[in-house]
Amino acid sequence: MKFTANQIAGILDGQVEGNETIEVSKLAKIEEGSRGSLTFLANLKYKSYIYTTDASITIVDKDFVVESPIKTTLIRVEDARKAFTLLLEYYNQVKMNKTGIEKPVFIAESATYGENIYLGAFCYLGENVSIGTNAKIYPNVYLGDNVTIGDSVVIYAGCKIYSETIIGNDCVIHSGAIIGADGFGFATNENGEFQKVPQTGNVIIEDNVDVGAGTTIDRATLGSTLIRSGVKLDNQIQIAHNVEIGKNTAIAAQSGIAGSTKIGENCLIGGQVGIAGHITIGNNVRVQAQSGIGSNVKDDVAIQGSPALNYGDYNKSYVHFKNLPKIVKRLDKLEKDNGNK
Repeated sequence: MKFTANQIAGILDGQVEGNETIEVSKLAKIEEGSRGSLTFLANLKYKSYIYTTDASITIVDKDFVVESPIKTTLIRVEDARKAFTLLLEYYNQVKMNKTGIEKPVFIAESATYGENIYLGAFCYLGENVSIGTNAKIYPNVYLGDNVTIGDSVVIYAGCKIYSETIIGNDCVIHSGAIIGADGFGFATNENGEFQKVPQTGNVIIEDNVDVGAGTTIDRATLGSTLIRSGVKLDNQIQIAHNVEIGKNTAIAAQSGIAGSTKIGENCLIGGQVGIAGHITIGNNVRVQAQSGIGSNVKDDVAIQGSPALNYGDYNKSYVHFKNLPKIVKRLDKLEKDNGNK
């Protein structure tokens, strides 16, 4: 796809300074700009690069002052960062504007789908699958029986959505995610052998949820594993059976949440956090990376450590953790001195 400076200025309500007909077909950082690329300057720390960049077009703030000769065509806008973000969104929409059904695919006779759908090659739609309008289902996606997908959902290549799963509107599921696999439910018999507990529930994902690549969300033993509206899940997260995650909570990569735990709304959970099962975490909680949570957490607190402590208490205690070798030496000396008296 190619765009002229004049076309881009029209999209951004900007003003061209330079060659209006010059074309770009790719995006680049300003320090890595090459011929045919579009870049932007928002942070003046990178100001020097505008005089050396080979980018064909650069988006700048309206009041940016050029102090030396430049090769790049400028597009002046009110806010360069916001304008470039808007352009990225527009670029993604154009790039992803796929429609139609590729071949081969398998679609069960009882499956239904809305208008303007894209269904990539080698997809599988099981019995009674329902897909809304404007959905984009990329190649090699498996949708099990009785799966429901809402409007304007994007499911990237290689995802596996097990039976009975419900996904709301405007969700994005990235490659390799597995939604609805059995929860880790086993019980020992009289011989000490593990026997599987049937996992008969499902997963419900509400609207505007993002699920990262390689993330797994297990079905409930009974009832539903619930991911509420606006939740953002990073890559490689494990969410166990019967977990509930509240609205607008974000969880970073490699975190794991054990079964039947409930997490509140508007929480921020760092990477590699481990959360035990059958506990409740309140609303507006902040959890620092690599923390381990084994008990209930109240609303509006920040915690860190394993087991996790109040964030302020942890920082104060950490000063003493680092000084433990010195403290031990002092104690040894005191005991030795007292022993010699």
